[in-house]
Amino acid sequence: MTETSTTPNDPAGPWAIPVRRPLPGGDRPKATTSFPRKVWNLLVAIKDGLALIFLLLFFVTLFGLLSGRPNAGLPVSEGALLLELDGVVTEQPAEIDPLAALSGGNDLKEIRVRDVVHALETAADDKRVTSVVLDLDRFLGGGQVSLAEIGGAIDKVRAKKKPVLAFATAYTTDSYQVASHASEIWADPIGGVAIAGPGGSRLYYKGLMDKLGVTANIYRVGTFKSAVEPFLRADQSPEAEAANLAYAGVLWDQWLGDVKKARPSAKLDPFIADTAGAVRAAGGDLSKASLDAGLIDKLGSRMAFGQRVAEISGAQDDSQPWNYNAIPLENWVAANPPEQPGSAIAVVPVVGEIVDGEAPNGSAGGETIAQHILDAAADSSVKAVVLRIDSPGGSVLASEQIRQALLAAKAKKLPVVVSMANVAASGGYWISTPADRIFAEPETITGSIGVFGILPSFEQTLAKVGVTVDGIATTPLSGQPDILGGVNDEFNALAQASVEDIYARFTGLVAKSRKQPIEKVREIAEGRVWAGGTARQIGLVDQFGGLPDAMAAAAKLARVDGDYHAKYFETEPSEFSKMLAKWAGTAPEESAALPRGWFGIAAMNRQMVERRVVQDLTMLTEAGSVQAACLDCRGYLPAVPRPGRAEAKGLFATLALLLK
Repeated sequence: MTETSTTPNDPAGPWAIPVRRPLPGGDRPKATTSFPRKVWNLLVAIKDGLALIFLLLFFVTLFGLLSGRPNAGLPVSEGALLLELDGVVTEQPAEIDPLAALSGGNDLKEIRVRDVVHALETAADDKRVTSVVLDLDRFLGGGQVSLAEIGGAIDKVRAKKKPVLAFATAYTTDSYQVASHASEIWADPIGGVAIAGPGGSRLYYKGLMDKLGVTANIYRVGTFKSAVEPFLRADQSPEAEAANLAYAGVLWDQWLGDVKKARPSAKLDPFIADTAGAVRAAGGDLSKASLDAGLIDKLGSRMAFGQRVAEISGAQDDSQPWNYNAIPLENWVAANPPEQPGSAIAVVPVVGEIVDGEAPNGSAGGETIAQHILDAAADSSVKAVVLRIDSPGGSVLASEQIRQALLAAKAKKLPVVVSMANVAASGGYWISTPADRIFAEPETITGSIGVFGILPSFEQTLAKVGVTVDGIATTPLSGQPDILGGVNDEFNALAQASVEDIYARFTGLVAKSRKQPIEKVREIAEGRVWAGGTARQIGLVDQFGGLPDAMAAAAKLARVDGDYHAKYFETEPSEFSKMLAKWAGTAPEESAALPRGWFGIAAMNRQMVERRVVQDLTMLTEAGSVQAACLDCRGYLPAVPRPGRAEAKGLFATLALLLK
């Protein structure tokens, strides 16, 4: 409290202004702010903060658009074409997740195969390219068909007498398949070559699900449809093991044939058969053992390798003789776009898991791919359609949507040809059935003609913690599927009948497409996976060949006289996505985070295993429709994060929504 007073002798007398004096103890009144004002101040602060963030993002985006896109000019007048393959090669890189990229969580770069092949083929005849450098130090691989295509393009460069030099600290199965085509293979003295070949283990969740009380209600057709075995068994079935060994053996034979042809003097077989013995004979030095076996040509550091390239293609600075004149892949591709002579042959990529609805690049959304096909059919310049498939399958409904779009294209008298890349299995084969001709490579994984559906229920899980379920029913299907109380026999019968009906449709489509008796199709179906060589023998594939062969066949079917070119129908990444992709691939801190050497590669392989676990569990809980998918086939594609699922449709979509 305070008191007021006037002094008795104040000349102002009674007109004096009262003076406030603090009371003893020094108490002062405290300023108070009303609650609405506090809320208002908070909202203003949030508004100002968001404005600053958006302003910052605007300038960052503007800077990226101006500096992030590859320069169509070349940094040097002539030099070495630098293929710095940091990450994986794929038919179609996935759309970059902005949040993951900005937070540093998207450090796995994806390089488009056709860009690498085109760069090599154009460099072969261009005098500005005096050599080619394969930087495989952080290469994490790709599908075997993709690697063979890159190897074939390298051979074209060498046929023009241009040197191709490869470098890596440690070579794996995939990186060595590419490097074997080089004229000089270098390795760091602390590295070397170790070939593992196809194979490995996968996780089985039956024991864990039993402990948790989770029941996997599985509906399937196909003795070899092993996609659901991790939820049914603690190990693989004898049928799955036999089928997996069969096509893995074919892939291994193809790998050996490719590498031996590229490097005939290497003592490949004894080195692979007893790598540990070769290392002991070399005094425990893997790099020396690799050199003695003829798998590599020279041992040296990255700096020594750079000096060797500079001897051929020149150095940027004489004071740094290891800093050679380099032409990065992105710059070369930007400066040398593909020529477009003659008629247009539409190429529609189908890459990744086939999902319902729309999906960005890296996943094959049924609506998205169907619309690309319809757009191609409506384009008057298009003479034929080539479907380029690199997919382990997925949703039956989405696969059928794509098939119907192909039939619409054929109704307009457009020939349809399928070109299979690394994998075209299950749903990937479903969408191949309308084709006038199917091309594949011997290393292609295809077949897997079978379907399944999965619905987990948790009645035993709840019972473990004393929770029970009760209710009423007016029909046998009331409240079904009851994921908490358990599904009943009537629903199980309905779901199994639905899966069997779809399987009958699948085999019928194959029989009609391949002009084979249904009995023969049933023998080669049952969900069994086939390598391309065997698939051709049993009639699932017409002939061997890559995308150029498929385009040539399409042009012939369309009676195209003269030249033709590929016109791709796919979703173009936004400028912002391109900027993020460039940042993810060129930022020094991101490159440093990618693995080098054996332990680095092992760490990245562990991350890939973790991603496959996430894929398995996602399939268990979110499979939105009956699936025609080959989960084992995913092991022959790069295990990279892919865009999320689109909205699903159908019976099993309804079941999936109940789980969310």
